[in-house]
Amino acid sequence: MGGSQKEMDQLRLIRSPNIGPVSYRQLMARFGSAQAALEALPDLIRRGGGKQAVLANEAAIAREFQLAQALGARHVFIEDADYPYLLSQLENAPPVICVKGNLALLARPAVALVGARNASAGACQFARQLAFELGQMGLSVVSGLARGIDAAAHAGSLEGGTVAVIAGGIDVVYPPENHTLQDAIAARGLLIAEQPPGTEPRARHFPYRNRIIAGASAGTVVIEAAPKSGSLITARLAVEAGREVMAIPGSPLDPRSRGCNQLIREGAILVQNASEIAELISPLDNRMLAPSVQNRPAITVMADDSSQTERSAVIKLMSMTYVSVDELVRQSGSSQATVQMVLLEIELAGKLERGAGGKVRLVA
Repeated sequence: MGGSQKEMDQLRLIRSPNIGPVSYRQLMARFGSAQAALEALPDLIRRGGGKQAVLANEAAIAREFQLAQALGARHVFIEDADYPYLLSQLENAPPVICVKGNLALLARPAVALVGARNASAGACQFARQLAFELGQMGLSVVSGLARGIDAAAHAGSLEGGTVAVIAGGIDVVYPPENHTLQDAIAARGLLIAEQPPGTEPRARHFPYRNRIIAGASAGTVVIEAAPKSGSLITARLAVEAGREVMAIPGSPLDPRSRGCNQLIREGAILVQNASEIAELISPLDNRMLAPSVQNRPAITVMADDSSQTERSAVIKLMSMTYVSVDELVRQSGSSQATVQMVLLEIELAGKLERGAGGKVRLVA
């Protein structure tokens, strides 16, 4: 037993090479359905300078649905009414997430608690207590199920409502010592994975996981973090998403506190307890009380086609350095719709990479 034909088509489109979150939504907006988009892909790839289209294997897609169901999990697509509303507001929101547990935990205000894997005992105790108090206030606590602060935050909010976003598949435990905690979260909280079941986490998966942590939350709190840690990446992603960023100050003598102190110096809000956090995110709560599939960020309506002249003009302006789409529109003299169509075509051909802030570049 697998998904419906519509869901099969959606997942097949998502899992096909060179289809990212932005291109998926552009294709759905342009063609109206995943089936129609799949049928159009060969011609789009050819126009972008690519060779033969390679689509995701239908049998593999059916197996993914079956494995998720066998694990007690399910796929939730961005088009679905129960897809987390705040997460859907990201420009690069994952088109599908695999979930296990109580998805309603993200229908209420949520706070991300993140921090160092090698956190001090005192910081872990503080994170656990803070998470417990936030849960008692009716807030869900979101984290990444890593060692240290993440694990402490999940343990503290297990009763009040905890959400773990994992880098690999929904059935993969990382780190191994969190096996019992991950099982408990699946039973009493919520597990979220963007990668297919069975996927072992790789370094490239963690920034994608971090954007979900930040995007699903009204605010992000950092508790101990080194200056170049993944926790600061999550904080930056929260800023880009227009969410509150908060930090717990620490001793300047402890390298694990320098990232938090740096965030405060750069404008993050210093917080010391659960009440301050709840007060700061309360203005965002109303965005979560009226979720609607109709309130997704707008997708530019693309041109029906792009001429070779227009395509060449846009590509000539690009390099391996990121540039904004607006700048390409301005310098090419083409419409936004036409430029977006050109970018989609060369992305599908494997020649374009999208970065933060909606910027794009050519790949080598």
